Amino acid sequence: MRILLKLSGEALAGEKKTGFDEETVRKVALQVKSIVDQGIQVGIVTGGGNFWRGRTSENIDRTKADQIGMLATIMNCIYVSEIFRSVGLMTNVLTPFECGSFTKLFSKDRANKYFEKNMVVFFAGGTGHPYFSTDTGVVLRAVEMEADVILLAKSIDGVYSDDPKKNPNAVKYSEISIDDVIAQNLQVVDMTASILARDNKMPMWVFDLNEENSIVNAMTGKFNGTKVTV
Repeated sequence: MRILLKLSGEALAGEKKTGFDEETVRKVALQVKSIVDQGIQVGIVTGGGNFWRGRTSENIDRTKADQIGMLATIMNCIYVSEIFRSVGLMTNVLTPFECGSFTKLFSKDRANKYFEKNMVVFFAGGTGHPYFSTDTGVVLRAVEMEADVILLAKSIDGVYSDDPKKNPNAVKYSEISIDDVIAQNLQVVDMTASILARDNKMPMWVFDLNEENSIVNAMTGKFNGTKVTV
């Protein structure tokens, strides 16, 4: 089985909300190690929100702002990759553009070679193009790598009919189709990513990263989030 795990940048920061929280990342690493030890292949995409959210600036060109965001995801992947290595995992970081000796250039063949060696493969730098979010990047890589499912580790425990912080009557779905997500504009991922997932029949599981052993639970039948079906 092959999964693609999306970690939000904010999740990497823990309660600090910015930068890195090493204990939080180490807990993720230990969970990933336990599923890799079971023979599951794991790819990872991180967001960059713990460093940069370019759309909040009105004074920076969108292309340049998105490029800064791509670099933020590369910093995150290099850091998380090293924490993963500290718990005994083998890793490699791939980017869609050259970063000197910091990373390797992405290709499907290279990624598959690393998966076959039981490495955790980090897909950094988004799609390599502006105007595409890491949401689109994770679905694109999942489709390219023929993953079985995308795991979306967020700061919320699933998909709701409305924002539960604003609407106490919001209903949590245990399962919902990607067509309904798109029709209701529920923003599990952005619209481009949602349509890409629908057209390529890529399921997504949404859950709270802060739940104890949430990643392991998702892979062992104790899933408490929302399954977005295709």
